[in-house]
Amino acid sequence: MFHKIKSVSPLQDYTLSIQFAEGITKIYDVKPLFKKWTVFRTLQTVPELFDSIVVDAGGYGIIWNDDLDLSCEELFEHGKTVQTPFDGLIAFTDATQIWNLNESTLRKAISYGKIRNGLDACKYGKQWVISREAMIREYGYPPESVPVKKG
Repeated sequence: MFHKIKSVSPLQDYTLSIQFAEGITKIYDVKPLFKKWTVFRTLQTVPELFDSIVVDAGGYGIIWNDDLDLSCEELFEHGKTVQTPFDGLIAFTDATQIWNLNESTLRKAISYGKIRNGLDACKYGKQWVISREAMIREYGYPPESVPVKKG
């Protein structure tokens, strides 16, 4: 399964907090890359560069500049899963992509009571979010995925 990145934040000691579209947060330690690839040592010598990290277009990786980037698969596979209050929450648009559904399917499920507004899904401003558990309960595991362990 291809893991899409929603956001990335630089933390202390050359670590990153990465939030994935499927509602999982991971901490990734960049320091081992300093020994593995010399180009990553630039992050040590130019500290403000480390803080300039962004998610690349489409969410399939992160970039610092034209020479420094990491794929979403690298970050997901080697990042350490951490618990946050937002774990398991997925934007409707991401849930529809992950489960190959139409957004109207989720809206109808709410109106019919299959997905409970306020318990399984909630609207924040203009954005609907849904719990991963509700998606699995109603639609099964996403295509080409395996159950994600908590912790």
